[in-house]
Amino acid sequence: MGWIKKTMITGATGGLGSSVLKSLLETTDASNIGVLIRQDKSDSIKNYQSKGLDVRIGDYEDLESLNNAFRDIKVLYFVSGSDIANRMAQHKNVVEAAKKAGIEHIVYTSTVRKDERNSAPLHVVVDAHRQTENWIKGSGIDYTILRHNLYAEVIPMFIGDKNQLLQTKSVYLPCGNGQVAFAPRKDLAQAAAIILSDPKSYTNRTLELNGSEKIGFSDVAKMLSEITQEPIQYISPGIAEFNGQMKKVGVPEPIIGMLSMFGEAISNGEFDQQTNDLETILGRRTQSLKDFLTEVY
Repeated sequence: MGWIKKTMITGATGGLGSSVLKSLLETTDASNIGVLIRQDKSDSIKNYQSKGLDVRIGDYEDLESLNNAFRDIKVLYFVSGSDIANRMAQHKNVVEAAKKAGIEHIVYTSTVRKDERNSAPLHVVVDAHRQTENWIKGSGIDYTILRHNLYAEVIPMFIGDKNQLLQTKSVYLPCGNGQVAFAPRKDLAQAAAIILSDPKSYTNRTLELNGSEKIGFSDVAKMLSEITQEPIQYISPGIAEFNGQMKKVGVPEPIIGMLSMFGEAISNGEFDQQTNDLETILGRRTQSLKDFLTEVY
């Protein structure tokens, strides 16, 4: 077991944080790892305590709880908040508390991007990340910014499960011919664990974590046709038509908004990224998307 300075993982009950924790425990003693958990997650609290982890109660909304939770932590794995409407204020709390607690290194999960203008489809998402990166850099704390491409896990979120797919026989999304370097979450988590085991080697760097393959949703449809042995077609409507169709079949407004926002950004090439930092950290290619989709479908 390696020894590292006391490291805290935020978002430890979420998909990414729990995967990072699992990877980090392969090389690091549980007593060197703190996990930030909200008061209402009592099952997770008991579960993590039973593993010998240092469980701290805290909430991004509550600055005082973070001030207490971050005491004697040296490295912070800061998972960005999922509450898009409120995360600017939440992230400010995290950086402020980290500075007050004397944290030495922040590893922050950000997003890849090309267009930072106010008119960009993903402005509301990108702006919070851009602002948080600036706060971290301005804090004087050593940092590693991890700009994630889209998780491979968003593909089933965008197109539905196997039953829906086999009913419609189509991938219906306003993504045009946009390409995405999708990265499976477990590969992003393993890379984060490698960085957290040796943060000094990644000091004050901004890394782009892209998957090894770039594909569009027409490629996804082809792969799914092979996997399901059914002809799946890709249909890319305009945004207005897409919104209308989704409304017609009763998809909730917030979900329609999210799908059209990401659809437009993908179509604009926002996730068509080249750098291979993720492969370099892992020392291998990321999981093939055909394998990933075969597991899901």
